[in-house]
Amino acid sequence: MVTKHQDQLSSIASAFRINGTPVCIRPIGNGHINDTYLVECSYAETGISEGAPLLSCSRYVLQRINENVFGSPDDLMDNIVRVTEYLGKGLRIIPARSGSPYLRTENGCWRMMNYIEGSFATETCSNADQFMEIGRAYGSFISDLSDFPAGTLHETIKYFHDTRQRFQRFITACRRNIAGRAENAAEEIRFALEHEKHVDILNDSLKAGEMPLRVTHNDTKINNVLLDRETEKAICVIDLDTVMPGLAVNDFGDAIRSGAATGREDETNSDAVRLDLDMYRAFAKGFIEGFPDITEAEIKMMPAGARMMTLECGLRFLTDYLEGDHYFKTDYPEHNLVRCRTQFSLLRDMEEKQEEMSITGC
Repeated sequence: MVTKHQDQLSSIASAFRINGTPVCIRPIGNGHINDTYLVECSYAETGISEGAPLLSCSRYVLQRINENVFGSPDDLMDNIVRVTEYLGKGLRIIPARSGSPYLRTENGCWRMMNYIEGSFATETCSNADQFMEIGRAYGSFISDLSDFPAGTLHETIKYFHDTRQRFQRFITACRRNIAGRAENAAEEIRFALEHEKHVDILNDSLKAGEMPLRVTHNDTKINNVLLDRETEKAICVIDLDTVMPGLAVNDFGDAIRSGAATGREDETNSDAVRLDLDMYRAFAKGFIEGFPDITEAEIKMMPAGARMMTLECGLRFLTDYLEGDHYFKTDYPEHNLVRCRTQFSLLRDMEEKQEEMSITGC
């Protein structure tokens, strides 16, 4: 039986320039921000077997854009369209029948992309070689966009990787305590306050001209790289919502905090979350190999990038918890606090392993 929700999704999908008629639409992925669906379409081909129709299938990815996070769909989609067209491979935007890169309906703002057949995304890397390949993909992504004019991209989320701004918002959330949760997070608040002295490390390096501003992905979780099911080689980088001017070491660091940890992002036993140095070194090797124009200054700052992205992500989870969980999707009341604890536990371990994290070339 087709539900009303399925009917609505089918109507929305049909408003894009897709090949065929939607016959099955189901949720895929586990992103914190947007709602994502796999759309399977059927269509009849002729000219085969003396004109007899042959049932074929095409597949697409349909997403509802979270406008609480991305306030300007025009800017968001302008970035993605221009970057994907510049790269000329992998992900591409399927326009609406009106020609627009997105569709606005009474049910929200929607976009359509091609589904990459024969691909898969992993939540946890099964081995260091797989993580190295993901590192190579992210390094290549930055390298392939090295001649793209970074300054022409829109800032889709203002101050996204400005750790000082993230810290200031955390302070405001503590003072306001609108959800009445500050007491429950006293230990995490104390830890965050102790780390204020570190929050300007990357911005200070940028302002001093030690690292260049580049086109970066800015959300380099391991499941944002699609791998070939047979070879496990990287096919393309996806989830380009936060592609904008940034620092290469942020992309490195965000991947490390999500992929080189010994536990899940929402592991309830935060003490079990540590940095796996073998995975760390494997990703660093792949990242540098895929990014031949990386500078020595950037390589030197890669360990700091890992620590700062872990601190920043912990601050974001903690801030959202204090503000009442309006940014990240949560499954239970303390979900964001649990996520915060895993990040801070990982950061503690990184701080103990600072010397071992030094990268002199891979």
